[in-house]
Amino acid sequence: MAFRRVSLSRASLFRHNSLSSLIPFSLSHLTLSLQPNRGRISLSASLSSQDSTPSVDSSTIPNQRNRWKPMCLYYTQGKCTKMDDPTHLEKFNHNCSGELEVNSAKLKQTRCQQLDFFLVLDLEGKVEILEFPVLMLDAKTMEVVDIFHRFVRPSAMSEQRINEYIEGKYGKLGVDRVWHDTAIPFEEVIQQFEAWMAQHHLWGKELGERLRRAAFVTCGNWDLKTKVPQQCKVSRMMLPPYFLEWINLKDIYLNFYKRRATGMITMMKELQIPLVGSHHLGIDDTKNIARVLQHMLTDGALLQITARRNPEDPENVEFLFKNRIR
Repeated sequence: MAFRRVSLSRASLFRHNSLSSLIPFSLSHLTLSLQPNRGRISLSASLSSQDSTPSVDSSTIPNQRNRWKPMCLYYTQGKCTKMDDPTHLEKFNHNCSGELEVNSAKLKQTRCQQLDFFLVLDLEGKVEILEFPVLMLDAKTMEVVDIFHRFVRPSAMSEQRINEYIEGKYGKLGVDRVWHDTAIPFEEVIQQFEAWMAQHHLWGKELGERLRRAAFVTCGNWDLKTKVPQQCKVSRMMLPPYFLEWINLKDIYLNFYKRRATGMITMMKELQIPLVGSHHLGIDDTKNIARVLQHMLTDGALLQITARRNPEDPENVEFLFKNRIR
């Protein structure tokens, strides 16, 4: 049973959304064929959180005139086939930058950054990586340039263990169905991510495989210091060199505001930023971390690399700030 071809090129809400060459999903011409599975047909729409809507003070979100709606997680991965369905569009959000608009007046307070783009990353999954979301922010305008989002299928676990793992993680958030419909192996995620970065001229093998005028921003060191190297070993692949350095936002926060924040929630409370979406859903956490980053930039913070691996000895990580979160 096949669904009709749906063009998603008109659905782009990003300033630069030229993802048509990503493999295997093309946003300009997407044909999705869904096969029956034990008498079920997988549908192409899903909540990014449970039916209960999180408490959000929409007045604190710039230009947020309509009620809050959960993200369509098929859309974030370029797989939504219901962009012409009014009922679906009414129920789900398809604007990944809606909660990240910045008052232009506040841009005057920002400092000139050493980088052109920030890649906000927040992985999910304790045993193996389950979700890989990256939000690309323009360092000068603080606008969302694009977003990369994939669910990741573990490679060293039994099907039964995977189902238990997903039920315990995403079942609580009501998005286990979309995970099962879309998750792909980590190696494929990295291939697609590299194609995405190359299309935005952030990375390329001809550049020595290092990021160009961009850096990853994480809330802590765990994502790139611990989890990505672990997953690369499980997936039997080399650690990509563009993961050798990053910005730990907690260290920047400590040195800029002169106070310690243990995590994203603490920073949001201290900066009076309401939580949007579901905590521990990677795509929502990435957007919330980006909102903290935007707030810090408008306060005049300068973002610098806080941790760097030795290329000759990747196990050796140098932390560049004397005052840092341990």
